[in-house]
Amino acid sequence: MQITTFLAIYFVVWWMCLFLVLPFGVRNQVDEGSRIQGTEPGAPALFRFAPKLIWTTLLSVPLTAALMWLLSSEWLIRYWS
Repeated sequence: MQITTFLAIYFVVWWMCLFLVLPFGVRNQVDEGSRIQGTEPGAPALFRFAPKLIWTTLLSVPLTAALMWLLSSEWLIRYWS
């Protein structure tokens, strides 16, 4: 498999993991009791993006590895051909 194919698969898995991780641990302004005038009450009180990027990367690496292992497994190749 070419490196560009691997990077494309990793990119797609990474984005899917990002959307999976984004809602975890979010506390909105209503939950925190500190609503800022002029903002949506459901907006996050403290948006911490760096931990979400780290968790996304940590989750996407083994998922990509498992997907690549499945795509290169002999029984799956025989099933598709």
